[in-house]
Amino acid sequence: MSLNVLPGFSLHEEDLKITYILASGPGGQNVNKVATAAQLRFDSAACTQLPDRVRTRLLELAGSRATRNGEIVMTGRRFRTRQRNREDVIERLVALIRQAAHRPAFRVATRPGKNARQRRLDGKAHRAGVKRNRKVRLDD
Repeated sequence: MSLNVLPGFSLHEEDLKITYILASGPGGQNVNKVATAAQLRFDSAACTQLPDRVRTRLLELAGSRATRNGEIVMTGRRFRTRQRNREDVIERLVALIRQAAHRPAFRVATRPGKNARQRRLDGKAHRAGVKRNRKVRLDD
């Protein structure tokens, strides 16, 4: 089974290693008996389909969830069932990959125009005049 993440890139089931661990949170006494939390491991370094630009940004966005060898570890324990936690952790990984693939808009730094500079100086002069008029004069 494969998940369509981006145009030209899909995650295959064999790229993901999902194990189940004991979880705290909802589940009552079942929490102590059944391992319902899903722990996902995705080796971005071994995934050849992932472009280098996306891979580096993905590891950057993953932060502490990324290991030194380029593996991303995510844990899902929000829900009571294994299946729902598994779906949740896969959805979060897909969202992270999509965020990494998104190119931020290129912004060209511009300078204020002549009229904008003049308006700023006029405002400063006006404000200085207001403050000057508040002074207490002792010459009266």
